[in-house]
Amino acid sequence: MTDAKTGDTVRIHYTGTLDDGTTFDSSAGRDPLEFTLGSGQVIPGFDKAVSGMAVGASQTVEIEADDAYGQHDPNGLQSFPRDKVPDDVPLDLGTRLQLSGPTGQPIMVTVAEVSDETVVLDANHPLAGKNLTFQIELVEIV
Repeated sequence: MTDAKTGDTVRIHYTGTLDDGTTFDSSAGRDPLEFTLGSGQVIPGFDKAVSGMAVGASQTVEIEADDAYGQHDPNGLQSFPRDKVPDDVPLDLGTRLQLSGPTGQPIMVTVAEVSDETVVLDANHPLAGKNLTFQIELVEIV
């Protein structure tokens, strides 16, 4: 059988869990995830895990934060005066919001703190700083 290698387009089923066992994402009940190995479409540790797998093979891999979404960067936290936030913007802790960057590009942020005076938004990926475990099955090399 052929093993998956850089440049191959692959289809995989996966389940991703955190250290406490919480599932944060899964392809269960959906079509397999399709991506090209080495293209940067998935986190580096995931790419490395699939590389070398044969069709039909399954494995469980642990991916350290540095090979996933990186460490949580304190510079990703920004504080804004609460009175500058429009009333129709939801400010529940954990709410994901989309802002526009300086050149109009979308920036996803999470409401991290809310007080009477300020709102703190976190531009880090929600999984930054977390080690991830994936159960991976290589379904097909396209």
